[in-house]
Amino acid sequence: MTKDQYLRMVEQTGEEIDWDRIPPDLEDFPESVYTALCIFNSMGSRVQADIGYIGKDFTNLDLLYDYYYIEEKIEKDWIFELLLFLDERAIKESQKRMKSEIDRIKRK
Repeated sequence: MTKDQYLRMVEQTGEEIDWDRIPPDLEDFPESVYTALCIFNSMGSRVQADIGYIGKDFTNLDLLYDYYYIEEKIEKDWIFELLLFLDERAIKESQKRMKSEIDRIKRK
């Protein structure tokens, strides 16, 4: 659910807006978060046949830092932490989907 959808839902139901429950939009985050998402989506994915997604390929990370004009070490470190967080979530989601698919196949 997006922020706009939440606000429309609250308007239709006549409820009071709970600002703590509103899903954030990309504009609500610092620019470095948007940059980290762009870099994450630009990186190649490593996939193995029976395992599935095993993470992003960080080989070209310095090239992507240059492309997005990221020069300060503290900003590189922050974006790297964000990339690791996103990668961890993507790996867990892939594992969950693979397990679900394997369980579905076993039931047949």
